[in-house]
Amino acid sequence: MTDFSLKIVTPDGICYDGTAQQLTVRSTTGDIGILAGHINCVAPLGMGRATIIIDGQKCYAACIGGMLSVVDGKVTLVPTTFEWADQIDVPRAERSYQRAQDILKNKDSTNTDIKLAEARLRRALVRKSVASSK
Repeated sequence: MTDFSLKIVTPDGICYDGTAQQLTVRSTTGDIGILAGHINCVAPLGMGRATIIIDGQKCYAACIGGMLSVVDGKVTLVPTTFEWADQIDVPRAERSYQRAQDILKNKDSTNTDIKLAEARLRRALVRKSVASSK
């Protein structure tokens, strides 16, 4: 496979700056796969697992929110949250999952509480799923 330039930048800083052979991320409308020579595009990111092939090795990460940009062969991923599989704090994700479940089961929860808990639940599930892919 041919390499392309990939930069992954979050609000916390650069997560990766190098080359890759393939990138698959979840957009708001479904998964997008990027290979060298991809047409220029911009897409909003959803919440899911990113799969990146670097030096022939598959690497996984939790990728949540943000934007993907492909311009003249250079790919820039600007997620709100990006965590490599081996850096995910699984006990923390499990605690977040449990807190979200508790809020969803509570009959006194407000609509805002429920929406926030649903988002927390989805993020926790993504993190747990990606962490199990190591």
